[in-house]
Amino acid sequence: MPRMTAARAAVEILKREGVSHAFGVPGAAINPFYAALKASGGIQHTLARHVEGASHMAEGYTRTRPGNIGVCVGTSGPAGTDMITGLYSATGDSIPILCITGQAPTAVLHKEDFQAVDIASIARPVTKAATTVLEAAQVPGVIQQAFHLMRSGRPGPVLVDLPVDVQLTEIEFDPETYEPLPVHKPVASRAQIEKAITLLNASERPLIVAGGGVINADASELLVEFAELTGIPVIPTLMGWGVIADDHELNAGMVGLQTSHRYGNATFLESDFVLGIGNRWANRHTGNLQTYTAGRKFVHVDIEPTQLGKIFPPDYGIASDARAALELFVGIARELKAADGLPDRGAWASSARERKSRLQRRTHFDDVPIKPQRVYEEMNRAFGPETRYVTTIGLSQIAGAQLLHVYRPRHWINCGQAGPLGWTIPAALGVATADPGATVVALSGDYDFQFMLEELAVGAQHRIPYVHVLVNNAYLGLIRQAQRNLDINFQVNLEFENINTPEIGVYGVDHVKVAEGLGCKAVRVTRPQDLLPAFEEAKRLAAEHRVPVIVEAILERVTNISMGVDIAAINEFEDLATEPGHAPTSILPLDIS
Repeated sequence: MPRMTAARAAVEILKREGVSHAFGVPGAAINPFYAALKASGGIQHTLARHVEGASHMAEGYTRTRPGNIGVCVGTSGPAGTDMITGLYSATGDSIPILCITGQAPTAVLHKEDFQAVDIASIARPVTKAATTVLEAAQVPGVIQQAFHLMRSGRPGPVLVDLPVDVQLTEIEFDPETYEPLPVHKPVASRAQIEKAITLLNASERPLIVAGGGVINADASELLVEFAELTGIPVIPTLMGWGVIADDHELNAGMVGLQTSHRYGNATFLESDFVLGIGNRWANRHTGNLQTYTAGRKFVHVDIEPTQLGKIFPPDYGIASDARAALELFVGIARELKAADGLPDRGAWASSARERKSRLQRRTHFDDVPIKPQRVYEEMNRAFGPETRYVTTIGLSQIAGAQLLHVYRPRHWINCGQAGPLGWTIPAALGVATADPGATVVALSGDYDFQFMLEELAVGAQHRIPYVHVLVNNAYLGLIRQAQRNLDINFQVNLEFENINTPEIGVYGVDHVKVAEGLGCKAVRVTRPQDLLPAFEEAKRLAAEHRVPVIVEAILERVTNISMGVDIAAINEFEDLATEPGHAPTSILPLDIS
């Protein structure tokens, strides 16, 4: 039997579980693992500037391609606690990432040794498992179990904590005979799907709500096929955006309080039946549950049994992986179609398309400073269907989800449940690492951008090109808008006169100089007609220099973006589109007849 250190065994298992890339920051307590990483070869490593950044890079990497599992590595103590936000983000959105931390020697864990912390206890609430391995011989089994847990059931993150002496201990381990554990996922029965379809066929105005679980299961094509067989319009959730192309005739738009379309909410309110697949009825999607549920029946399919009935009781629930369920949905729908046993949904689908052409928001404004809506209009012109968008939270994300277009799964990569500021830059680096040939476009407000902007240096060092659209109004815009309900405008103003850059007035931080100082390229735009040329220049610079390129748009200081507390009562703060020139990049031409 071959002998090797437990650290080397861990690295060998990573490779045999399909890992080819890791993100992290070395340190004394994890150096034996890094030594094994170097000696073994086969796993590329990206050096982050902050361990939280490494965890978000791992998230972006996982979210980009089916089967990916991002790995982030850090030393003991604060490295582990820095990862907690990334673990919370990953667990909230069902994203498998593996965090590996170093730890103080086992003999001194109880003696308050330098950077010794019980990271497993800290991480346990935001992971599927968190373990400090005290016996070197257990390392292979713990790592093997980590991958099994991350892939089984509802996906999610795992943390493995390795004391330095455990890493260095030699064990018996034969990597050539290693095999991953079988993955377990619940599977719907035919009887369950038949009952769901019976309920669906009894309705007059059904909708499919497709969540991130469909994308996690790599089942988007099956969902589209089922929608086309039955003629039922589809409402993607924010995490499911891209599961059906925005320009597909059965895409009815998104529903919700913030990241929604006027036509999506209107169509939902006309429905009498909802089939939810791989979604969790998030509160920003549903809003007031009485409005959301009144007058309609619900069937809910989710991989996690305890998710069924968590927000409200469905009329029928099915615990199943989305792909397994959709394979049955498609198979039964084919049989019914062949036997002429499916209702004609043509008039209902046509009514959804009519609302899509009529209920639009205005994007074309010529104001200086720039109104944010114009930024997204020009982004639609500059970036095509192949673009992978990356963003986290704020008015920039909300407006982007209302006005941008997404055509493919995993092309809207959004931190949904946690929404940590600073997520966007490292996540975009992870996405661009996972798909180096892609057009990756990140979207941030100025505060999100400033949280982890040091990670731009990672893109410069490792030659990871992408375009970062930065909308700058020197405000915590979403919090300022929320404070309107309290009649305050308190501690949300980021403006100051930068003595080193007087030309930007009160917009404070000179993001162009900061980006250039970190080895990147940047362009500042102050007029709406310059946005499209700037985006084209950014694409050229990214391709030429192979670094992140920032396009900073100087916005008007205050903009209120459409939102509300009830999907039937969304506040529209701007003039709506009333003529075709108001929304020139909308999916359908505005119909004002």
